[in-house]
Amino acid sequence: MYVNDVVSPIAEESLELFPAEIGIKPFLKWAGGKTQLLPQLTDFVPRRFNKYIEPFVGGGSFFFSVNPANAVIADLNEDLVIAYKVVRDDVESLISELGKYQNEEGFFYKMRSLDVEELSDTERAARLIFLNKTCFNGLYRVNKKGQFNVPYGKNSSDFLNKKQLRYTSEFLKNTIILQADYLQTLCQFAEEGDLIFLDPPYYPVGKYADFKRYTKESFYHEDHYILKKEFDRLVGMGCHVILTNSDHPVILDLFRQYEIKIVETRRLISSNSATRKGKDIIVIGRP
Repeated sequence: MYVNDVVSPIAEESLELFPAEIGIKPFLKWAGGKTQLLPQLTDFVPRRFNKYIEPFVGGGSFFFSVNPANAVIADLNEDLVIAYKVVRDDVESLISELGKYQNEEGFFYKMRSLDVEELSDTERAARLIFLNKTCFNGLYRVNKKGQFNVPYGKNSSDFLNKKQLRYTSEFLKNTIILQADYLQTLCQFAEEGDLIFLDPPYYPVGKYADFKRYTKESFYHEDHYILKKEFDRLVGMGCHVILTNSDHPVILDLFRQYEIKIVETRRLISSNSATRKGKDIIVIGRP
């Protein structure tokens, strides 16, 4: 095992790593986003690869920074996947819908209380973007029933960025977007020469680190062992694989035969300063 300790700068969302001709950043702020790790992650992007696959896409910080010509992204979160598809396929209707919204506390809770099953895909996408931009700290969280439960953020955030949404729509035109389990996605699409980024729910470290950021379902201890077997399979078939996780001894031991980089990070969504520091690991599997 090769372990390199580095310190990542505390970073907000930035355009610096995006190509000038694209000039975009993720249109959602997602818990567990990889903005802080981009300087390290980009060091491990091969000069040439077939296509890019990210089956736990979340906000897609790394996806946007890599700027692949062809990509497959997936997530289990239905609202998130619908939002990506609507941005790609019907951005003008989305912009029109968001234009009706108000950044006001009463309106926020009205939108939060809606039954998403009664909404069109465009309405669901607009609702998600609005809640994400105006809720406390931009934190996506659902309860055991799968209901969004983050309070109003009481800020003046601009939830409608027409230029960004239109650029993102163009960016996504050659992207396959799926609501699917990561194993299903990889079994169907992974091929020799692909670049695959795996950012699963992290193995919990400490009292405050068991936050499940994707869906109401959890990612358990045994799931990380299954993920390790899939990592081995992908490397064995000739894929270039990058994985992020917590620096828990279980994860370090699981991936001990691979190159591992440990990065000090900040948990920007935490309201408790004592829980904001942490360490992420980057595991690199080369074909």
